[in-house]
Amino acid sequence: MNGPIIQLLVLAGIAVFLILKLRSVLGTREGYEKPFEQEKPKPSRRSSFEVIDGGPDLDITDHVPDGSDAAKALAAMKGKENSFTVNEFLRGARGAYEMILMGFESGDLGSIKQFLSDDVYESFAAVVADREKKGLTVEANFIGISELALHDATFDKSTNEGEVSVRYIGELTSVVRDKGGDIVEGDEKKVIRQKDVWTFARTMGSNDPNWLLVATGE
Repeated sequence: MNGPIIQLLVLAGIAVFLILKLRSVLGTREGYEKPFEQEKPKPSRRSSFEVIDGGPDLDITDHVPDGSDAAKALAAMKGKENSFTVNEFLRGARGAYEMILMGFESGDLGSIKQFLSDDVYESFAAVVADREKKGLTVEANFIGISELALHDATFDKSTNEGEVSVRYIGELTSVVRDKGGDIVEGDEKKVIRQKDVWTFARTMGSNDPNWLLVATGE
């Protein structure tokens, strides 16, 4: 066997070795394979607000029964203002609860006045004034919101005003002190569960993005 033939056999052996090595690392491919495409994220059921083929709007029906008066009111609000979504509204309502509640408890109504209707502001101001007259102060610490849910919704087509009621269960500690600093009501170590139903209103489609607190209750 001459030199050139021996060299060809050695090269062939090296090629076979490399092919076998690559197969063991990369695996094998059989048949037609689609070119690689980055997997598209699946749309979230709760983050997609698009109504497909006349189906229910999950942004609404996740919170109120489909076809209910509240659902129709929310749909009318969305029809008047495309950027409005129930989920975003409830996120804002969560933050508004702590801000307004603690502003009222501390007596700092100036910081929350822009988020209150005239009637609610006057009601809050009367309570704060009465506390000051009696020399009482409130010390409150907000713990959090254990429950939050959409309670009801209405829409006035003549004025484009939408109203949305939210049911809260908030947790906080609160004590009332007299002029001498003694506790006359409450317990610093006891967490209170406070139930509220607050109603917010806004003219849909207006340039003012703020919802006003127009009613409070349980």
